[in-house]
Amino acid sequence: MAHRLPAAGFVLAGALASSACGPLTAPHSSAEAAPAHGAATGTSPTLAQLEELPVRSPSSLADYSRESFGPTWSDEGTVGLSRNHCPTRQDILARDLAEAVRAKDHCTVISGVLHDRYTGKTIRFQRGPRTSLAVQIDHIVPLALAWQSGARKLSAGQRLNLANDPENLVASDGPTNAGKGAKDASMWLPPRGDAHCWYASAQVRVKAKYRLSVSSAEKTAIRTALQSCPASGQDKVGAAR
Repeated sequence: MAHRLPAAGFVLAGALASSACGPLTAPHSSAEAAPAHGAATGTSPTLAQLEELPVRSPSSLADYSRESFGPTWSDEGTVGLSRNHCPTRQDILARDLAEAVRAKDHCTVISGVLHDRYTGKTIRFQRGPRTSLAVQIDHIVPLALAWQSGARKLSAGQRLNLANDPENLVASDGPTNAGKGAKDASMWLPPRGDAHCWYASAQVRVKAKYRLSVSSAEKTAIRTALQSCPASGQDKVGAAR
């Protein structure tokens, strides 16, 4: 994932507050998106939403380009955290890292602690040429997968929103994110089993929000993951955070 490395002084700032799952908004909405770490659990509404997703075989990646989703970490969208003069990467780091320290620009995150949802690891983040990649920002629905699932038919503005939507982003362990790549849920789920519920729930809500499809194998894998959700509907991993 791309990121910038400007020089920075120190200003302490707590991570932005997480929000719980709320109503989905249209791709062009300017309403604040619920952070990925507050993703809905796999209660009946989530399973029902999964059943409403169209089932199609993934389309070709021959014409896929990252540029189709706009500039990397653009602040120019109309989703939550947009137009606050901070690149999206910095917004998500500030949201997901504990003890986040921001620079004098009140934007750049220069240190913090990630309690990684994918692995359960605790990672101390320090911004720098050799250290920043230890924490990456994952697209829960990868952009290449989104393209294969129908994002090619979205407007340029909707694709920009999808790439920078807080609902579709989570700070994660760098090597784990790199290993995930553009795999769908039938080929990759978080190594930590307790994360399967919120991860699958987040994929469903993002795919529904942007009117994307699932493959048959992907749908089966997501349904299985949702069945791991606590009967109470509470996200145990989120509660631990």
